[in-house]
Amino acid sequence: MWLVTAEEMRVLDQTAINEYGIPVVVLMENAGLAVVNIVRNHFAGNLKQKRILILAGKGNNGGDGLVVARHLVNSGSDVKVFLLCKPEELQGDAAINWKAVKQMNIPYQLILSERDLNVARVGLMYSELVIDAIFGTGFKGAVQGLAAKLINLVNEAGKPVVAVDLPSGAEANTGAVRGTCIKATYTVTFGLPKIGLVMEPAARYTGDLTVGEISIPQKLMQKQNYTRCLLDKDWCRKRIPKRGIDTHKGDYGHVLVVGGSPGMTGAVALAATAAVRSGAGLVTVAVPQSMNNIMEIKITEAMSQPLPETVDGTLALSALNLLDNLAAQKTVVFGPGLSRQKETQDLVRAFVANLPSPVVLDADALFALAGCRDLLKKKSCPVVLTPHPGEMAHLVGCSTKDVQSRRMEVAEQVAREWHVVLVLKGAKTIIATPDGRLFVNPTGNPGMATGGSGDVLAGIIGAFMAQGLKPENAAAVAVYLHGLAGDEAARVKGMMSLAAGDLIEYLPIALKELETIS
Repeated sequence: MWLVTAEEMRVLDQTAINEYGIPVVVLMENAGLAVVNIVRNHFAGNLKQKRILILAGKGNNGGDGLVVARHLVNSGSDVKVFLLCKPEELQGDAAINWKAVKQMNIPYQLILSERDLNVARVGLMYSELVIDAIFGTGFKGAVQGLAAKLINLVNEAGKPVVAVDLPSGAEANTGAVRGTCIKATYTVTFGLPKIGLVMEPAARYTGDLTVGEISIPQKLMQKQNYTRCLLDKDWCRKRIPKRGIDTHKGDYGHVLVVGGSPGMTGAVALAATAAVRSGAGLVTVAVPQSMNNIMEIKITEAMSQPLPETVDGTLALSALNLLDNLAAQKTVVFGPGLSRQKETQDLVRAFVANLPSPVVLDADALFALAGCRDLLKKKSCPVVLTPHPGEMAHLVGCSTKDVQSRRMEVAEQVAREWHVVLVLKGAKTIIATPDGRLFVNPTGNPGMATGGSGDVLAGIIGAFMAQGLKPENAAAVAVYLHGLAGDEAARVKGMMSLAAGDLIEYLPIALKELETIS
């Protein structure tokens, strides 16, 4: 599903109005009806005598809320409107709908003073549900004044809230929340989801997200060249590797996992096992020679290759020629448990300088690339980078806080300038491509913030690349499945005790949901 900015949605609306002859009032009516459907579902179809408060601002978002008021009253609900402006400040179709509210004698209260907030406090106490139609997609900055105080009252009341288009206080383009913000139970956005709704911190205020159909022609939507996509099951199912009947292991690629250092053997094992579980036909692990016996005991489904090591037990630069030969005709996952020993870091840079095969660079392999972006620009094979925010900050020379405040911007810039597929991990992992496309992942949970989780992801990405998926599709499908496996594991085991091995355990369950036999 495409993600749009407020400006892109505004252009879509205006094109529907000007070129397809769909009046604004029709779009507003359909938006209101989409919200009413969610309210009806919340109350299991029975809206009669339900006590519902509607908070309406002075823009079109408020107009949507007034449409909701009319339809809820017609369905038998006990509705009261709180209007956060003087009626004469309403314009256009919002003013038309306010006139209808007045003519229907729907109870209302103007929120223009501190005294009015006391009325709102009492109203919230007796309400069963609140409709948030205060601010729309044009909002930026921090909520101020009476609106901020009213939002705080709503959040303190703890009643179910349906946000209209987006929670008031969140920015549509960035997901920034610079002050107080409605904590919604449900959000009904219109036409297409706004980018900010799926980005932190706004995503945690959004609740269950629904996209309301407001009669914008599908033909018009299909003409647009949007570049940002919210991953979903259908998108991934269409791209998952398909298994034929008459096939053998050689048809599903060979993954080479390179890494390991004293105390970090588990990282290689997790990545390799994840690759096996993700359908790779063959998997080989290449580790410092002193660890090879451990790998042979630990991973029965993968082959192993000992490599020359340093006096510290990490991979030596002298392993380069053997590594280059090993990597031929394989997809390489380089970095799990690697270490930051100087000679080992030199090995990473030497390998990347003359890449023999597609590669996923993870963990300490990323550390070696700080200040070496020219190496990546010159490479001839596809590269996928999988940094967490701290690693991303080290790569680009800024703070982790700066990365987190500009996740989309940073990911898009690095992918384009470095000519790589960039997987910026974290809540709502982002996958950015060299040609400017971007994917946002909705799956996953805080229980996955545990050691080894990233190693599992690297192995899954490598497996899908080995099976022939384009690097960006391999990364996107892998990230979605990784999160889905984590969600399945958390559902059964809870989040607090989740371990990286649980992701591998539940990966087959997640994969089965998408698997297709051709």
